[in-house]
Amino acid sequence: MSSQNIYILGIESSCDDTAASVIHNGKILSNVIASQKIHEEFGGVVPELASRAHQQNIVPVVHQALAKANITKSQLNAIAFTRGPGLMGSLLVGTSFAKSLAYGLNIPLIDVNHMQGHILAHFIDEEGFDKPPFPFLAMTISGGHTQIVQVDNYFDMTVIGETIDDAVGEAYDKSGKILGLGYPAGPEIDKRAQLGNPKAFQFTKPKVDGLNFSFSGLKTAILYFIQKEVKKNPNFIEEHLNDICASIQYTIIGILMDKLKVASKQTNIKHIAIGGGVSANSGIRNALKLGEQKFGWSTYIPKFEFTTDNAAMIAIVGYLKFLDDDFAEQNITASARLKI
Repeated sequence: MSSQNIYILGIESSCDDTAASVIHNGKILSNVIASQKIHEEFGGVVPELASRAHQQNIVPVVHQALAKANITKSQLNAIAFTRGPGLMGSLLVGTSFAKSLAYGLNIPLIDVNHMQGHILAHFIDEEGFDKPPFPFLAMTISGGHTQIVQVDNYFDMTVIGETIDDAVGEAYDKSGKILGLGYPAGPEIDKRAQLGNPKAFQFTKPKVDGLNFSFSGLKTAILYFIQKEVKKNPNFIEEHLNDICASIQYTIIGILMDKLKVASKQTNIKHIAIGGGVSANSGIRNALKLGEQKFGWSTYIPKFEFTTDNAAMIAIVGYLKFLDDDFAEQNITASARLKI
């Protein structure tokens, strides 16, 4: 089959966003996402509600992705889908739909690791965005994951550091909850941090061996600090919110950058790529750019729409696996704790 005319449909349903994307020879033709607002009132994702919403959204989202790409399903060469990790109920919806569609069209099925998707999103053909050369270090930061991965080739990846408890996104959300902010709290903390003094309040960085992360202790430290200050001044949060957010963000960024510096030194790799929803954070992006000047790094940040959970990243992995004839069988099952 000519490598010049390959259409892959990517389907992503690992958490609370139903997404579909069509890729043509490495270039994204459509990237449709249906977000679920219902979880905001609960302060976090409710798995049962998420899987029900996926069932309602997946057909119209796929239909819209094909329409925006201006192709019919008969032109597809393969269906790629997120096998894991993620919420089991959500994954089952995407997996079942992808298997059925591939079977009905009699085309190959391609399973994708969600975490590899975040990393390989850097290889989508997008004007103005460079692709990292191998080997490079990928730091994937999201609501559910915090990892540093050494990437030697498209599918030769080694996790060299990861969180032992909360992910960085959870640290933002739990801090936001303590401060009375909405869900998700990350964007609001980032916005307010730009208006505050990052050194107004000091929070101790957790000591964790090697390249692993821990954010649970930071959340507890913030909780105790706020409780103590509010007892002295009931209006403390309201009067110092921007400074509190700036101090929290400064500490979180410090934790991430400290580990990244050690990883770069240990591996002697200076190409640093970032991915995952939290990579949209302006403070983290600025810290990476400073790393270029301080440590001689070359940093790579994907287009904003490819950082959060999306199907374009699933489609690019599907395309790369298609070129390798790496297909899945129809009896493949979703895996909530799938590892790289």
